[in-house]
Amino acid sequence: MRFSGSYVALVTPFQRDGSVDFGKLRELALWHVAQGTDGIVVLGTTGESSTMSHEEDADVVRCVIDAVGGKIPVVCGAGSNSTQTQLEKSRQYHDMGADGLLLITPYYNKANDEGMYRHFATVADAVDTPIILYNVPGRTGCAISPACCARLAKHPNVAAIKEASGNIGYAAQIAKLVGDDFAMLSGNDDMIVPMMSLGASGVISVWANICPKACHDLVASFAAGDVAKARAIQLRYLDLIDALFCEVNPIPVKEVMNQLGMNVGGYRLPLCEISEAGRARVRRALEVLR
Repeated sequence: MRFSGSYVALVTPFQRDGSVDFGKLRELALWHVAQGTDGIVVLGTTGESSTMSHEEDADVVRCVIDAVGGKIPVVCGAGSNSTQTQLEKSRQYHDMGADGLLLITPYYNKANDEGMYRHFATVADAVDTPIILYNVPGRTGCAISPACCARLAKHPNVAAIKEASGNIGYAAQIAKLVGDDFAMLSGNDDMIVPMMSLGASGVISVWANICPKACHDLVASFAAGDVAKARAIQLRYLDLIDALFCEVNPIPVKEVMNQLGMNVGGYRLPLCEISEAGRARVRRALEVLR
């Protein structure tokens, strides 16, 4: 599978009692299909999976896969800093019909290059659902080295990397690996155009929770050769994108969605409501939508 286009890093909506709001989750999934989103990623950083139980994770996967009915791909975050847990979740989501698996680097315990390779290869050897590596050292405290990524890119079941380091030099190193069998996806909404200029085929986007059509159009325009249009979209929404990361993701994006009447609820501790300064900033940034 060749991953390309605008994939939304979907929020997980919660009810007042803190439970997952599956009715709203289904509604969001269907909305993204209608808005032209190219794929949905569940249980990523934006989905607050770190504070959800394994049972809730599986229920979210089941809900979204059922809702989209195969109309667009569903990629499931199955990562863990325990390779065994990652393997078990990957097998489960594979059996549930996931179109892809998003696997993160082993945060906290970290690893040397060989351990990092085996962390991903263990899953790649065990399931045939395409794997997207997730490189976000600002969150995990460890990164996939270019050499390790090059090894993994040769595995027939490792299909892509979500590159979210924010380091354009690192992205350039990874870009040398991009080909028919391995793709790079931007993990930073403020760098979609720069990343696509290096060969990225799309984005896994927080911003797309709010502006799915604009995000899709940006990626599609660049892919069609209309770089000027893609750049114009990137710059038009840059202040809003920056505001979405004024506090820890997904605090601002949920605040914005709630301000827009999308009613996705609150957070699970240690995440909590946005500060007054943050609320004012995202409110100002929303002027671009009016």
